[in-house]
Amino acid sequence: MQFELIATATFGIESITAKELRALGYDDLKVENGKVTFEGDEMDVAIANTWLRTAERVLIKVKEFKATSFEELFNATKAVDWWKFIPENGFIHVTGKSIKSTLHSVPDCQSIVKKAIVKSMQEKYKVDWLKEDGPEYKVEVAILKDVVTLTIDTSGPGLHKRGYRANAGAAPLKETLAAALVLISKWDSNLVLEDPFCGSGTILIEAALIGKNIAPGLNRKFVCEEWPLIGKEVFDEVRENARNVIKNDVKLTMMGYDIDGRVLATARVNAKKAGVEDCIHFQRRDVKDFSSNKKYGIMITNPPYGERLSDEKEVQSLYKILGDIKRSVDTWDLYVLTSYEKFERYLGRKSDKNRKLYNGKIKCYYYQYFDNKNAKNRKFF
Repeated sequence: MQFELIATATFGIESITAKELRALGYDDLKVENGKVTFEGDEMDVAIANTWLRTAERVLIKVKEFKATSFEELFNATKAVDWWKFIPENGFIHVTGKSIKSTLHSVPDCQSIVKKAIVKSMQEKYKVDWLKEDGPEYKVEVAILKDVVTLTIDTSGPGLHKRGYRANAGAAPLKETLAAALVLISKWDSNLVLEDPFCGSGTILIEAALIGKNIAPGLNRKFVCEEWPLIGKEVFDEVRENARNVIKNDVKLTMMGYDIDGRVLATARVNAKKAGVEDCIHFQRRDVKDFSSNKKYGIMITNPPYGERLSDEKEVQSLYKILGDIKRSVDTWDLYVLTSYEKFERYLGRKSDKNRKLYNGKIKCYYYQYFDNKNAKNRKFF
């Protein structure tokens, strides 16, 4: 069955998700704020869920229409052939959001959509009530400027939940954003990669997964595996193919440092669960003691930026130290994600490029410094 699929992404990452999809062989993409739309069948649902590193979810787009009244919303929803997607015993959960629309009460919209779906299926299956004791189907009603989009979520838990991170620490960086930071950079598996504020190791682990070509969703389950429409067999085939293309012979040089020994212990556990513990060396070290004998390298980091530290002077001091480090390894590239507006002032240098990204709800900038002549434009990101 052919679907119109949507890979959702956080603001600023949509183009990276689109390039991932192109690398997987998809074209005719439509890139919009927060999403990339593409065409595919059951196998493509499994491939996108298993392989996309920067997407948040993969949705099936069911219908799009305009509605300014509850009657219009009900009738257009009921007209969908829901039985093509949901079996008679499917458990239907409706979520919603409404932006700049006449129908602004999200709970009411959710209730009406659920009633319309149930009515449609009752008529199809010729029953008075639905058991809803089967596989889960999360339907979202999203209304933007009176245009309603109905989707079904195929992922279940967000795609950032790779399965390796049991404990993320006090200020976690989402795995999807960490992967985006690596993909935007010029790092490849031939280059040294270091993170002087590595925390629970997410940036380095995501880089190792990329370097060894390990699919990020290889070791987790997806809600649509339980659906008759998609099924586990399709995912089993995709997982088998993914295991066959892992680059086990790739040698990676990665170091992660942090002043907190407890969080480093977590990083080691996470790396082991991700299957990349042999790729990354974690060491307890204060950032002011950073040094390297490598002439060329890449540094990607997400340092503290005020939301985690009450003392602004401490943040400023850390960034001055980071500036000293950059000058000591002046043939390295540096990539820093921070929300601190005065970052460049305290680092002591204007970035060659920066990009607005969101770490959760925190607006950040990804500052990029290009000094490593061995770091080529190796990717299309």
